[in-house]
Amino acid sequence: MILVNKHILGKNFIAVTIWPIIFVKNAAYKQDEMLLNHEKIHLRQQLELLVVFFYIFYTAEFIFRWIKHKNAMTAYRNISFEVEAYAHEKDEDYLRSRKAFSFLKYYR
Repeated sequence: MILVNKHILGKNFIAVTIWPIIFVKNAAYKQDEMLLNHEKIHLRQQLELLVVFFYIFYTAEFIFRWIKHKNAMTAYRNISFEVEAYAHEKDEDYLRSRKAFSFLKYYR
């Protein structure tokens, strides 16, 4: 399900996935296939980690990387879940061939 809600997103973000909903900043983003593919990758990651563990690991990795890089955006872009999603957002077939827990390959 895709919902439009500009209030849930920070100024630097146009979409966020909170199981099972993809929130986008405005209706035009509902047509952005690359963006939606990125967010669908997050849905799969969340499902693999039973949702709650995804948020625990995502938050812990963000904090660790924020401390390391001293920059929130750099920390965000280096979270393994995000690295996987950005790496494959242009590949519309990725989710069909993706193996479970593939985000682990992107943990560095």
